[in-house]
Amino acid sequence: MNLRASWCNSVTEKTTKNMTIQQAQITVDEWIKTVGVRYFSELTNMAQLTEEVGEVARIIARRYGEQSEKESDKGKDLGDELADVLWVVICLANQTGVDLTDAFEKNLAKKNSRDATRHLENKKLK
Repeated sequence: MNLRASWCNSVTEKTTKNMTIQQAQITVDEWIKTVGVRYFSELTNMAQLTEEVGEVARIIARRYGEQSEKESDKGKDLGDELADVLWVVICLANQTGVDLTDAFEKNLAKKNSRDATRHLENKKLK
């Protein structure tokens, strides 16, 4: 068994049920460096992210929106497509030096401060 196959098998055997954001960043980085050879450029990954978000949008629009779902789309797994989006976001974070745990904690604090009562006071949500 080659190194790549061995690495993939070892990751599959690991429990990822309670993976933290930090662990996900490390796992993606290890996979990229072991199996993926190297990161695509940031611009390529941005284009890839746009493509993956489009796939999520297609499922949402057709499954939960007013468009009818095509027969070829009925087997698409929304969770898998969302995981593809997460994967590319993690790649972008890794290659630009963003600690997503820290960024998410700061973002949540910002939302809690800025939006503490905004949604409760929004008449459109009543």
